[in-house]
Amino acid sequence: MKIRTEIHKCVGHARCAAVAPDIFELNDDGFNEIAERDVDEALRTQALRGMRACPERIISIDDAND
Repeated sequence: MKIRTEIHKCVGHARCAAVAPDIFELNDDGFNEIAERDVDEALRTQALRGMRACPERIISIDDAND
């Protein structure tokens, strides 16, 4: 699955990384810098938690197989 983040809209709440540290890595200022990442299906629960934790709603999950 693919996780997409609209990084230009990230305001640094860091909630995604707090609930899903194995997926979301923040820079030294607390901002998400990776716009798109492939994540193993085994991390689905964490990915969903991270997506739901974002108050800006800028994280999405794409399950489509390319």
